[in-house]
Amino acid sequence: MTSAVIRGRGLTASAYEGRRPDLLLTGALLLLGVLSVLMIYSASAPRAEVLGADPAAEAQKQAVIVFVGLVVYGVGSVIDHRSLHTAAPVLYASAVTALGIVLFWGREVNSAVSWFEIKGFQFQPSEWSKPAIIVMLAALLAPAIENKIGWRRVFIALGLMGIPVALIALQPDLGTLLAVVVLSFVMLFAAGASMRQLGLLTGSGGILAWWAYNAGWLGLVDERIDAWLNPEQNALAVAFQPLQSQIAIGSGGFSGRGLFEGSQTNLAFIPEQTTDFIFTAVGEQLGFIGGALLIATYLMIVWRLLRTAAAAEDRFGMLVAVGVAGMLTFHVFINVGMTLGIMPVTGIPLPFMSAGGSSFTAMAFALGITHSVWLKRSRVPARLSTLG
Repeated sequence: MTSAVIRGRGLTASAYEGRRPDLLLTGALLLLGVLSVLMIYSASAPRAEVLGADPAAEAQKQAVIVFVGLVVYGVGSVIDHRSLHTAAPVLYASAVTALGIVLFWGREVNSAVSWFEIKGFQFQPSEWSKPAIIVMLAALLAPAIENKIGWRRVFIALGLMGIPVALIALQPDLGTLLAVVVLSFVMLFAAGASMRQLGLLTGSGGILAWWAYNAGWLGLVDERIDAWLNPEQNALAVAFQPLQSQIAIGSGGFSGRGLFEGSQTNLAFIPEQTTDFIFTAVGEQLGFIGGALLIATYLMIVWRLLRTAAAAEDRFGMLVAVGVAGMLTFHVFINVGMTLGIMPVTGIPLPFMSAGGSSFTAMAFALGITHSVWLKRSRVPARLSTLG
């Protein structure tokens, strides 16, 4: 279809652009990696100095993670995304197996059994399950005829989503569970699911979630939702960290208090600041300007992912790019939202900013395979893609 449209405009072969790497996507990833190391150093150094530890230790560890993540991104970029289509069942089965094994031999962190620990190194399989689920759903939904999918394929997609969701719920890990559900629905929409199908699924899921919440089946999740709805009543318990994060961001004002000058950060009022609440370090030290520029960087990445989806040479590549865009958008929205108090705390990391190797490398691989789709994209008129 693309070639027909181009021929209709009277464009010749010389009007096509080459398949150049996406420098904007790669540059945004590199920028976030550098900023991550800087913010983690600013948030961890004061605490380490008080304890008599190396103030640069956590930042150095994150620098290694960023380097490994960039390598993983490069590896994902050179993999032909079409080979992932064939390997999708193996990747999915491996992810589900790891999610099952971690329940029995995993390490508990923050009331969730989500981690393997091997000789001091930690690995969270639920983070890597998200790219595997995206690839599997893309392989399932790609053959849809005339951009429409029937109920049979929808139910199969729900089953493929439901197995890892159930295993993740047993850990429990609310943030990852919601991320898998949202990216699955985004991919169903992109694949051609009707509004009637999506409406029925959303309504059914909402009723199930409401029932589980009122029945008290959600455990720690119930406590976090209650703390979000009634923060003043939980100010010294579950709501302590969200309230402190709002104070930190608010104190940053428009231009911030300056690098290494944040009182909330320096006095360690925010327990998980280098991981789930890293955005508070940005807000307090760099202010509204720094936070807005960070969000703009994420918007740049999402734009490039959607640009890749539009230029993909096949439906499988298009769905992979849309799935990764949905996953990244959800992560940023929920993470920033919980630091501002407009969303409950879910323990979901801020992509490429929060400390931790599993999240950074898994997300980098997801960006890498999407970049592979870009490198194999259909040729488009140069005048329509001057930034490619």
